[in-house]
Amino acid sequence: MFKSVIRRQLTNSAKCPAITKRHAHTPVPFNWEDPLDSASLFTEEEIAIQDTARAYCQERMLPRVLDAYRNEHYDRTILTEMGELGLLGATIKGYGCAGVSSVASGLITREVERVDSGYRSGMSVQSSLVMGGIDEFGTQEQKEKFLPDLAKGKILGCFGLTEPNHGSDPGSMESVARPHPSKKGVLVLSGAKTWITNSPIAELMLVWAKLAETGKIRGFLVERERCPPGTLETPVLKNKNGLRASITGMIQMDDVPVPEENMFPEVEGLKGPFSCLNSARYGIAWGVMGALEDCIQRARTYSLERRQFKNNPIAKYQLVQKKLSDAVTDASYGILAATQVGRLKDQGKLAPEMISLIKRQNCDRALVNART
Repeated sequence: MFKSVIRRQLTNSAKCPAITKRHAHTPVPFNWEDPLDSASLFTEEEIAIQDTARAYCQERMLPRVLDAYRNEHYDRTILTEMGELGLLGATIKGYGCAGVSSVASGLITREVERVDSGYRSGMSVQSSLVMGGIDEFGTQEQKEKFLPDLAKGKILGCFGLTEPNHGSDPGSMESVARPHPSKKGVLVLSGAKTWITNSPIAELMLVWAKLAETGKIRGFLVERERCPPGTLETPVLKNKNGLRASITGMIQMDDVPVPEENMFPEVEGLKGPFSCLNSARYGIAWGVMGALEDCIQRARTYSLERRQFKNNPIAKYQLVQKKLSDAVTDASYGILAATQVGRLKDQGKLAPEMISLIKRQNCDRALVNART
């Protein structure tokens, strides 16, 4: 019975002009730069944002990166230039921010890390960790005071969570905030943070510390210009092996005065910093795909130009083809996964584990293929 049904279906299909015409079509040309046509999933606005970010990164950032990496020099004006283009805090609505989708923000990050991971790190701290934290947990006054200048890159932010004795265990942090001994409405912060991107040049520091009265972790906005001499030091950590085009340092606090209005009003515990980190980690899942795509483009160009074995381009040989195919496959899947998670994020359907999954997978595949 099943054979007769299948036979009738095949006969009917053969008579259908639409099916016949479809099989007669010339196949769509393969696009190695976008093998699974992920661009078809983006809106016109998202594509325009990606084009703007790519033009800036390739024309203005790329020429600086070699010197920056060799000399561990971070050009402060980069964030100002990004701010002028609306690339900072891009998903935030209002306060001079673009208010675009999570996917659009990811596409920006992809283009920045296509040039350098250190540049992406500096931007992620400004956009996701500092601006994102203020937007999600800050008071209206804090948002109006800090977000517009952060969005323009006029002031630079950093995010202080990791400590010298508690890198992967932030819940055991020793930094503490106590009431000022003589000034009402003022707290003093003491403690140390380390491996803090942007800290040596940041004007605003989002520092997480335990409130002495409750033992709960709270967020504090520390303004460098309001710190008396000797209370705040932010030394540079030099001679890094990686991310050399970004600037990294410490935050050393000795009774740094912070007005109570600069403390986040409600969020307590690790929910605050982890929520900020989730947004940054989502961006990293996009960024590493940009880095991998740059590796693919450079390796492909080299393998077509390099000739060996009877003057053949090495791209002719299966071992090279296999490596390039693996990399292209992983980049394609990674972009699709990041796009899906971004859509779910904007729909309010995101589980934090989704970000963990795509960040881990995309980072792993980018590293494996880059090293191959």
